[in-house]
Amino acid sequence: MENELAFSSLKNFLENRLQCTSNQIVISKLSGGFSNITFLVQTPQGKFALRRPPFGEKISKAHDMEREFKVLAALEKAGYSKSPKPILLSTDESIFGAPFFLMEFVEGIVLRNKLPNGITFGQSEFKKLSENALDSLLELHHLELEKSGLIQLGKPEGYVQRQVEGWIDRYFRAKTNDLPEMENVAEWLKTSLPQVENVGFIHNDYKYDNLVLNSENTSEIKAVLDWEMATVGDPLMDLGTSLAYWAEADDPDILKMFNMSHLPGNMSRQDVIEYYAARSPLDLRNMLYYYIFGLFKVAVIAQQIFRRFSMGFASDPRFASLIHVVIAAGKKAEQTIQTEKI
Repeated sequence: MENELAFSSLKNFLENRLQCTSNQIVISKLSGGFSNITFLVQTPQGKFALRRPPFGEKISKAHDMEREFKVLAALEKAGYSKSPKPILLSTDESIFGAPFFLMEFVEGIVLRNKLPNGITFGQSEFKKLSENALDSLLELHHLELEKSGLIQLGKPEGYVQRQVEGWIDRYFRAKTNDLPEMENVAEWLKTSLPQVENVGFIHNDYKYDNLVLNSENTSEIKAVLDWEMATVGDPLMDLGTSLAYWAEADDPDILKMFNMSHLPGNMSRQDVIEYYAARSPLDLRNMLYYYIFGLFKVAVIAQQIFRRFSMGFASDPRFASLIHVVIAAGKKAEQTIQTEKI
């Protein structure tokens, strides 16, 4: 599917919409995440990014291209400055094997598990990036919901309970190994639900490798990517997921593969909580619960992808190691329950 022949019908579809001929369009796959696939589309009019679901078995509604496109359109209407502008959507699977959409391509640097060639980050840059990342997350959580129409993209009532039950169900449906710690954490999450819920627009996968940084000022955030799980829900669930990705220096190495927050200069997880609390009206005294939920969710995402790999639906060699993410995140969550320390 990922060859020039497969691109021919896509190029034919795009030529009129991008005001160029198909032979002027160059399409290449961008390296990066573990979920939906992003392609770079180069034309005489400029560069664009194209998003489509992963090849093979679909995991969940997270791969709903039409919904992600609507999220970007609503964020643009709401005035959020760091989401790529949506351009066009196609639900015709005959064109590229699945629904897809085109959006603005934002030039810049993306930090994954190592620094890009020629890029250096000192402690001061990481400190400022930590602050800017949280400021951008807070901006998202404080967006107006009603007039912008963002409220239509989620159901905030009962959000926390639905998420907890949903991710537990996903784990057991994707389970491949007997991991008692995951089952212990699942039971704790069900019996320890918070009594108060908050409402805001949330990203649900917010971490450094979903940020595009300014190459001239590397601590400046130009755009936030991967809006496939964005919705209206409890912002503390969003913060909890970010904390789960926010690895520290003494965390297991396997949990450092998603975020470079473990390097000197970055805030600690406790610093993150205090920084957010000082700029938000929300009560963060129960962040332990949301952090444990975040760890469980990260483990389940890894488990789902590992299951696809083990069943032959995905061939990316990176996926073979994801069972170790499940194990490490599960143990970290269980340990956090026991020590009550984030």
